[in-house]
Amino acid sequence: MGRSEPRPYHRSVTTLEAPRLPAFRLTDLTDCGGCAAKLGADLLADALSGLSGAGPEPEELLAGLARADDAAVYRLSDDLAVIGTLDFFPPLVDDARTFGEIAAANALSDVFAMGGRVLFALSIAAFPEDLPRDVLTAVFDGAAAKVRDAGGTLAGGHTIHDPEPKYGLAVIGAAHPDRLLRKGGARVGDTLLLTKPLGTGLLVSGDRQGRTSPADLTAAIDQMRILNRAAADVFVGHGIRGATDITGFGLLGHALEMARASGTRFVFEAGALPALGGALALASAGVETGGAAHNRRFVSSTLEIGEDVPEERVVLAHDPQTSGGLLAAIPGGVLDAVRAALGDAGVESWIVGRVEAAEGRGPRLHLA
Repeated sequence: MGRSEPRPYHRSVTTLEAPRLPAFRLTDLTDCGGCAAKLGADLLADALSGLSGAGPEPEELLAGLARADDAAVYRLSDDLAVIGTLDFFPPLVDDARTFGEIAAANALSDVFAMGGRVLFALSIAAFPEDLPRDVLTAVFDGAAAKVRDAGGTLAGGHTIHDPEPKYGLAVIGAAHPDRLLRKGGARVGDTLLLTKPLGTGLLVSGDRQGRTSPADLTAAIDQMRILNRAAADVFVGHGIRGATDITGFGLLGHALEMARASGTRFVFEAGALPALGGALALASAGVETGGAAHNRRFVSSTLEIGEDVPEERVVLAHDPQTSGGLLAAIPGGVLDAVRAALGDAGVESWIVGRVEAAEGRGPRLHLA
């Protein structure tokens, strides 16, 4: 199979034209929602390190437990690899269709973070048995629409009963094995580029406390619906090899995974980190998600923070994101071309830092 022509895509953003007043409040059934519900990265790493019985991985498995990445990747031939991933979580919004859209966009993102295209997806659903049928239908409809936007098909799934609702997708995609985006693809001298502002965790948590404005929450919800497909297409088309998506482990947690995989040091400019409207104000007021505590613990031994960095910027960098953007390591020679192509595709981007040598201290992070 030769190099294919760029795939057409339709970037669909559903705007909340008027407040929806659901009779059934999904978030009343949950303690936390979205990617803030993820187990801490350190706890997960400890559990996986003790895994036995898995046996040696075949050389065709390009990404798996031994070589972890955003999704599993299996090479079928010299020019075709299959990508597999799954993601699900409790509701972070009350509107059922919106929940389905966000959960789907978040799950689909791991295929795009690997540089792949979506083939099909399967629903993973757990809902109370007394959940109104129209609520369940709306979740599925929202997810199916987002999978279609991604270029794939919602082809089936599995449901169980659970007093706390949860929804997500198992997604199958494909890519050329030599054109994957990998966590280990960053190189010294690369510029770190981010494609979505931060702060979804803060805004959702603030809303639960009645402290997020409706306009700020709407902007966060609209962003969480946006697919990372267009950004991934640009990165793959320009030969970029280092990227990940920013979700539950926050910017610093996922950056640490990239730094470790590439044996480098990531330096971030705190003042350059883009924030959703209202997020920094909430951080200044003391709002922080439970997941942020896990993220702080995960990166604490490797993180250096400059003396002049405001605390709200530190909170933002640890904030768990749901359906966040892509963080990519861009070589200097193509930086301008990549940013121009992203702009042409309707994707905003921010230069947030750089990749430096680890200098014998091992992979590290610095927030200046």
